[in-house]
Amino acid sequence: MMEFVLFLGVCFALGGLAVASNPSPYYGVLGLVVAAVAGCGWLVSLGVSFVSLVLVMVYLGGMLVVFVYSVSLAADPYPESWVSWGVVGYGFGMGLVVLVGLVMGGMLGLLAEEGTVNSGGLLSVRLDFSGVAVLYSEGVGLLLIGGWGLLLTLFVVLE
Repeated sequence: MMEFVLFLGVCFALGGLAVASNPSPYYGVLGLVVAAVAGCGWLVSLGVSFVSLVLVMVYLGGMLVVFVYSVSLAADPYPESWVSWGVVGYGFGMGLVVLVGLVMGGMLGLLAEEGTVNSGGLLSVRLDFSGVAVLYSEGVGLLLIGGWGLLLTLFVVLE
């Protein structure tokens, strides 16, 4: 199981690197999908299946629409690929920064097993379910402000 989670972490980092190097929106979409699927798998392995479902529905659904619009606006007949020297150099630099961050942050400290998914003691509710309840009860004002902002943005764009 640990090897699978490590594989998902590497896929997540490579997908993020593919989006960050951004040679063309076509390749950015592929990196986004790889990173989102790897992140969802990682969250499912931790036991927070609801958050994983929300990530798939909201993040992929919303961001892929943005990428479709950017691809349609930047229709390059000859898009720059991942094997060009600028993109390879940028990817190597970003990979080096991630590697140095892992070494400086203590990579072995990240691999320690801690039980943070299920509550203990008096609380017998899973943490992801109680988080959703808190989001809708305590965060209703922020949700309304966010919805109002999105509606206002829609009217501004359509104007």
